[in-house]
Amino acid sequence: MSDQTRLNVFKTYKLYVGGKFPRSESGRVYEVTDSKGKWLANAPLSSRKDARDAVVAARKAFGGWAGATAYNRGQILYRVAEMLEGRRDQFVREVADAEGLSKSKAAVVVDAAIDRWVWYAGWTDKIAQVVGGANPVAGPYFNLSTPEPTGVVTVVAPQDSSFLGLVSVIAPVIATGNTAVVIASEKSPLPALSLGEVLATSDLPGGVVNILSGKAAEMGPHLAAHQDVNAIDLTGATEGDLARDLEIAAADNLKRVLRPRTEDFAESPGTDRMTAFLETKTVWHPTGSLGASGSSY
Repeated sequence: MSDQTRLNVFKTYKLYVGGKFPRSESGRVYEVTDSKGKWLANAPLSSRKDARDAVVAARKAFGGWAGATAYNRGQILYRVAEMLEGRRDQFVREVADAEGLSKSKAAVVVDAAIDRWVWYAGWTDKIAQVVGGANPVAGPYFNLSTPEPTGVVTVVAPQDSSFLGLVSVIAPVIATGNTAVVIASEKSPLPALSLGEVLATSDLPGGVVNILSGKAAEMGPHLAAHQDVNAIDLTGATEGDLARDLEIAAADNLKRVLRPRTEDFAESPGTDRMTAFLETKTVWHPTGSLGASGSSY
């Protein structure tokens, strides 16, 4: 074998849209560096057209994903956790570079993110029992309230928590039957783009999650104003007045809006991120005549 030093095989990072891995249609990229300014990779700089394509893919996937059984969605989310476990070392390296952590601290973050997927996988067939139920009404009716997914949700991912925060905002959206268009952290997009590779091999239908890298300030206004986007999570819209501007744009078609807030993603998440993007459907059904001897159906 030759003593000549072999060349490194650099990884090409791509977007994840509709279950495929396109480069940005604009052809643009930008340099991603670690916490010390060392070059790590070139990431696609997504355009308005990429954002529109992601919405089309998310809408196309919505019917099948929302119509799947909650149990099946839970199986698929658990499969994502399995695949992440198998690529744990890669994500430890990427998170360590992205967030300036030691390998041991990055491993804690990655393990927490995998556990977070498992946690949400367990909620898919239980959240309806928490937020739905039978309502007592005056009259001979069954009155049942059940949760339904809102639709296509744009998620502006956290800027500083490149993986645990990312998982914490994506998993609850899709666990409840929504589909997502995700704008990854601008400065640390690599864990998000690698997550797309995991999702593509974990039984998740193409288009349920679409991951874009680039500038939230560039793509955000188009997605917030998009008439086929039903909700927007502004967690990572922390630059200047971006969150306010996106919220104003979202009002045009009455999108659900989750405003940014101070969060510790290492803490137990609770159910509020799942209920933020659920609608409630209430059905009335006559029970028949109610006589003195009891109900008659």
